Formats: sequence, structure tokens, C-alpha cells
Amino acid sequence: MTSRISDRIAAIAESATLAVDAKAKALKAAGRPVIGFGAGEPDFPTPDYIVEAAVAACRLPAWHRYTPAGGLPELKEAIAAKTLRDSDFQVSASQVLVTNGGKQALYNTFATLLDPGDEAILPAPYWTTYPEAIALAGGTPVIVMTDEHSGYRATVEQLEAARTARTKLLVFVSPSNPTGAVYSPEEVAAIGAWALEHGIWVVTDEIYEHLVYGQARFASMPVLVPELANQCVVVNGVAKTYAMTGWRVGWMIGPNDVIKAATNLQSHATSNVANVSQIAALAAVSGDLSAVDAMKVAFDRRRTLITGLLNEIDGVSCPLPEGAFYVYPSVKGLLGKSVRERTIGSSAELAAIILDEAEVAVVPGEAFGTDGYLRLSYALGDADITEGVTRMAALLSEAR
Repeated sequence: MTSRISDRIAAIAESATLAVDAKAKALKAAGRPVIGFGAGEPDFPTPDYIVEAAVAACRLPAWHRYTPAGGLPELKEAIAAKTLRDSDFQVSASQVLVTNGGKQALYNTFATLLDPGDEAILPAPYWTTYPEAIALAGGTPVIVMTDEHSGYRATVEQLEAARTARTKLLVFVSPSNPTGAVYSPEEVAAIGAWALEHGIWVVTDEIYEHLVYGQARFASMPVLVPELANQCVVVNGVAKTYAMTGWRVGWMIGPNDVIKAATNLQSHATSNVANVSQIAALAAVSGDLSAVDAMKVAFDRRRTLITGLLNEIDGVSCPLPEGAFYVYPSVKGLLGKSVRERTIGSSAELAAIILDEAEVAVVPGEAFGTDGYLRLSYALGDADITEGVTRMAALLSEAR
């Protein structure tokens, strides 16, 4: 019997992070006191000046109609200006495509660059969407493993070992989701030089560019290796910087021919991003960074808090993240043990036990390509962080 679902779509796994968040919210709605560390979204409201710009836009009939599929011209100009201001990367508005969030920017990029059989090098742990979007575009993800001992950062030597004649692109992410790792400028430059030498495209996801802490520094690869700009696509958006996850505005920046092709794709897939959201994004990127600066103070405090609490649990080892708002602790010391008559055979099983027994939602490492780890977002209040990890600690103290 012929399958009702195409092989291409049937092969896609549900987003694990969204699934965990949905389950946590459903349990909360049912009256259970679940604390959710699953979703990667700031707990702050979108700044008022952005909301007011959207409210005003709702009242203007001009924004009730279709607009260019590639984005409002004034927003594309503002994104180009913001990119120069924030990362010193000079681009023109014609090199910008405004998308329905960062996910569409990534899909557009992979679909535009990859043919069947092309390989995409993808360091792990990776965000759940990368391998699925690569596969949907006909590419083959080639995984390069990293761990806590390397700071979750891949080396040029590892990337070179993964390179084949079919390697088309590298996915590069710093600061990282799910680990919070940040590559040093020297490491970024070395990887960029390697990609340039071998004619490999780089798709660099810079969505967490402003969320770096301590001595860590964000560095944009095409700035450090200017010759790479003709074989590099930068993906970004307003979601994390301005607490705008639900507004769904992202963008891709790349060579003109790539952006034109990706715009053609988007013209058939979704057409323009919602105009009200684009006007909100215009207010965001045209404004200053005071909103993110305030959020960073809270995130910096929370990353220290959650890391300290997790490292007090026997069997858990958690590096202090340098960016984004996630911790990625190793729980390998708990695998094989039992708690409340349930064996911890994997991090997925551990996450299920923690949800069932402690009413705390975390995402297992399998979702990011590495068993033996958990991802917890610390984009929630200090009290919830303390309560949630304290519940986990009490439960896991019973592990034998």
C-alpha cells in the first residue's frame, strides 16, 4: 500500500524543544505545577516602543495589503545598517531577505545552496532544526562531535577530517544553542580561513550575537575573513535580542544571487512576512540596545545561579556557558542508575523521569545529537530556576 505521507515529510522529526514546551504548558493548564526549562525564549515582554509601533501600523491601510516578498525596503535598509553597527559587516539592502523567523531563513538558505548528495558539516550538539532543514533540502548532514572537554567547540582538524569531495557547506553557530559555547575570534578566523581555502560555504547563525558574558566576545566570520563574504550566508532575527519570539521576523544576508534565488523561493512558499511584524522589527533594529542590555544583566546572573545549582547534583557536570541562555550539563554519571524503580538508560529516559516525578521539563541531549546530556534554558525567573533545579536535585539524590 502506498504511504499517505511522502517519504520526505515522514522522515522529519517533531521539534523536540517545542514538544517539551507544549507538554509542559499542557500539564500546567491541567493544574500541575510544572516548571519548564524547555523553550528558548526570554521571559521578558517585548519592549513598549516596539509594541506601540506595531499598534500604529495596524491602523494604517497601507499595511493591510501585500508587500514585497523579500521584505519591506525600509526594513531591509535598517537591517543592513544594524548589521554594520553591531558586527562591522557592511552589506547592502539587496543582500537581505526578511523571513518568517530564523527557521525560514535557514530553510531558504539550505534549499538554495544544497543539491541532493551535497554534504553539510554540522558540529554537535546542534539545534534540532539544522539537520531536518538540511535533509529537507536534499542535503546530507555530516556530524562532527564535540563535548564539554572541548568547550563544545569544533576544531579545524575535526572539520577537515569530516570534509569530502561532496562537502558543500558548514553550519557555524556562536554563541551556540544548545550549549552556550562561544568561539574566540581566533577560532572563528581559523575556521573561516579553512572554509575559504576549500571553497566551502559557511552558514553562520548569529541569532544570539548580543548574548555573550564575561570575557567572551562575539565575532562575525565574514568580518574576520572578508574574502569569505561571497560564500557565506548570515542568519539572524529579532527573536532573542528583543524578546520577540512570537513576532516571527528573521532574515538571511548573503551574496546577491543567493538572496535573489531565496526570495524567489519565498515568493511561492509564504510571500511577505506579516507587515505589522515587519514594522515592529523595524522599530527594534532601528532603536538602541538598551533593552537587550537590561536582559543580559538578568541572564548573566541566572547562568551563574543555574550552573552552580546543577553542579551540586551528584552525577551532573555543567560547564559555565559563555553565551545565549542555555546550560548543557552532562548527566553521564547518572546513566545506568535507578530512581523510584525506574532505570536511567539514556538522557531521554532521564528527562521523562524528571518530568513525571519532579514536574520539571528539560530537553534530552538526543534532540541535539548527543546522548548523556540535558538542555535547560535559563530564560525564566530566578525563583523558578531555583525551585526547578532544587526539585531535580531532590529526585536525583535518590539515584542508586
